[in-house]
Amino acid sequence: MINLKDKVAIITGAKQGMGRAHALMLAEVGAKVVVSDLSIEECEKVVDEIKSLGGEAIAIKCDISNKLEVDNLIKKVEEKWQRIDILVNNAGIAEFKPFLEMTEQEWDKTININLKGYFLCSLAAAKVMAKQRSGNIINIGSVSMGQIGIGFPNLVHYTASKGGIAGMTAALAVDLAPYNIRVNAIAPGVIETPMVDPIKSDKSALEGIIQRIPLKRMGKSEEIAKVVLFLSSDLSSYVNGAIIPVDGGWLVT
Repeated sequence: MINLKDKVAIITGAKQGMGRAHALMLAEVGAKVVVSDLSIEECEKVVDEIKSLGGEAIAIKCDISNKLEVDNLIKKVEEKWQRIDILVNNAGIAEFKPFLEMTEQEWDKTININLKGYFLCSLAAAKVMAKQRSGNIINIGSVSMGQIGIGFPNLVHYTASKGGIAGMTAALAVDLAPYNIRVNAIAPGVIETPMVDPIKSDKSALEGIIQRIPLKRMGKSEEIAKVVLFLSSDLSSYVNGAIIPVDGGWLVT
């Protein structure tokens, strides 16, 4: 039902975890995929995996908190394929730290990657999308975003950044709609990725979380990638400015 043949998709933070799953799934339905992360060697491994399955992909190193590197990423993609159809803002960090021990540098690092990075990537990609009068930006947020989400302990900087992503998604959806660019977000719950290793190492904390999730398990990266696939396709052609929880029902408990 979904065919993204000849569509060009950029996935940030794609060397592992959810980003890798997004890259593989979009490539599987025909998209030309840009695998981007801090480690070019790890990105190349994902590219090789995609190519072994018959897909088309390239690897580009990028620190999304650095404007020059983001602009270089977008320039290389435009030179390679002359368009950008899908941007999946996936890169992010979650460094657990009690609030009273948190430093300004730790706060700035998280905000610069998790929020400023999404801004820089969205701005650079949207300029290309606006010229072609079409595009799709998908922001990976979190259920840990405050307000209707969960205020997760020891992650004040992370939660603040994800709350910012929620607000940015809504505003961008309005600003970019005249250019036929849709902007949506996904709010994953606890997903089996390296990011949740600190939670998994505390069995009592993990059990407490699992008990609050109606499906009684963590999610898989592929389950988030399926929603990315939906939002990337025409099946979601009237979905704009939405934040879709994919959390096993955690937010409704």
